[in-house]
Formats: sequence, C-alpha cells, structure tokens
Amino acid sequence: MSRPLLIDTDPGVDDALALALAVRSPELELVGVTTVFGNATIETTTRNALALMHLFDRVDVPVATGAAAPLQHPYAGPVPQVHGHDGMGDSDVLTTSNGNVVAGITAAELMVHSARQRPGELTILALGPLTNLALALELDPSIATLIREVVVMGGNALCPGNATPAAEANMLGDPEAADQVLGAAWPVTMVGLDVTHAVNLKGTDIDRLAASVGAVSALVSQAIPHYRAFFEQTNKIDGIYLHDPTAVAFLLWPEFFETTGWPIRVETKGFSRGKTWPSLGDTDDATPLPWVGRPRVSVCTGVNKSSVVRAVLDRLL
Repeated sequence: MSRPLLIDTDPGVDDALALALAVRSPELELVGVTTVFGNATIETTTRNALALMHLFDRVDVPVATGAAAPLQHPYAGPVPQVHGHDGMGDSDVLTTSNGNVVAGITAAELMVHSARQRPGELTILALGPLTNLALALELDPSIATLIREVVVMGGNALCPGNATPAAEANMLGDPEAADQVLGAAWPVTMVGLDVTHAVNLKGTDIDRLAASVGAVSALVSQAIPHYRAFFEQTNKIDGIYLHDPTAVAFLLWPEFFETTGWPIRVETKGFSRGKTWPSLGDTDDATPLPWVGRPRVSVCTGVNKSSVVRAVLDRLL
C-alpha cells in the first residue's frame, strides 16, 4: 500500500529531482505540493512547482502557495548562484504549465486539510524552510497528532553548515519555524548535511540521466549544468550533492540509513543577520535554550551512499 505524501518545497534544482523521484515511486501517493520561499521567491517557486507537475504529467496533484517570508525576519533573498535566477539553472526546461494553484487555500491550510482527511496516514516531506509547517501548527495544533511523520531535508548535527560555518540553509531560512517544527509532538526525521553531503551524484551518472528519454532527461540536461558548476567550483566535487532526493530516498529505502534520537534546538537568538556569524566573544542572547520536554528527533547520522545513488539512478532512468 502506498504512503500518502505531501511535499513542501522551494524548487530549486534538487527539489525538482526530488519531485521526479517521488512521482516515479509507486510506494508514494503524492496528495499535494505546497510551496515556500527559499531557493527563489515564492512567486518563482510556485511557478516552478506548477510547471514541474505539468512536466511530470501530474497536474492532478493540488498545489498551494505558502509563505513568502520567514515568521519573524525579512526574506534574505534567492540564491541564483546555486539555482539560477529562475530556480532551474537559468534554463527554459519549464516553459509550459497548464496547472493552477488551489484557489482560496494556503499551504498551511492544505496541510491541515490533508491531515484531517487521512489521520495517522499522511507524511509531510519538507524540502525548504519550515515556515509553512509552523503556520500549520499555529492554525491547528492538533495536526501534530494527526501526521504519521514529518521528514525534513535540513539541519546538520555533527558536521559544519553550508550557509554559515554553523547553519544549514533551510534552517537558517527560518530558524524560529524550524525550532517550532522540531519541537512539536509529531514524529520528525531530520535528513541533514550529515548524510546529504555523502550522497554525491557524479558527472558520469548525470550524463547517463541526461542521455535518457523523457522528462527527467530534459530536466537534467537543461537545469543541472548551472547547479553542477556551482558545486564543482565551490565544493570541489565531481557532480552534485543529492540533497532533496536523499530525503525522498529515506522514505523509500530507510534501510540505507542510520538514525539516532536526540532532542534538537535551533538557535534563534545567537546571531544577528547584519553580520556573518557571531564571534567567540559575542555574549548577546547567550542564555542556553531550554531542553526540558523536547521530543526526540530521529537524526540521520549515517548512510550507505552507494546504495542510495544506485537506487535513485535506477528509479530515474
């Protein structure tokens, strides 16, 4: 029996690959897509989500627009150096869409509605900042008792960040929302940089996908080059990290992952957005965050990277 899944996303090149993997997996029943700011503006991420559903022949999946900015801070802006100004590597792969967002319903409302429709069954996969999930909790706190599981692509437990020396990009995008989501009563699994920086799709495999036939081939051949160039120049790797597809892989093949349960807090007061990161001498807002009563988050700390890459390739080819 397939698992009902709602994907909250900010497409984004790796988000597009994650959506492709999800729609090609009969183990998953994609019941909704919600959009959030992050890799690009909310207007761009929503347009991309609609166009991707068209590209993958899944215009039946409802798409709802979500938050345009974090809960308590201005949106820091898109990252065109990574994903291109259009979020898709400055390509024309997403020129067509005949889909529309669900009228009169926000992303948070679609989450609550979907959870009520499938109590105890729905999984939410969050691939961007966690603002929409925090808003859903605010709209209906009981949603935490209705969700089967929340899987978050984000965070870093035992390794450095990728947006600052300490922070992963999605958590930094809205730390207040992340702290709320990781502290709620629903079961949460964090698929962070500890494993996604181990799952590397190399250039030869990218070329195999580009040479295949269909929607994935078009996506890889046109949207990946800009994204690939960023990682090869910045991280000195061959190819790309499979950040968001690794989170989908966790849903499909959990046996490839090792997890450890920890209570997690997200630092929301320890740095100012006006500077890169606090120095060791900074003392503002240095009061430790309370841990009492926090639920344990299942943190992915290990991965069989070759098995994940092979499984993802087999599913996408």
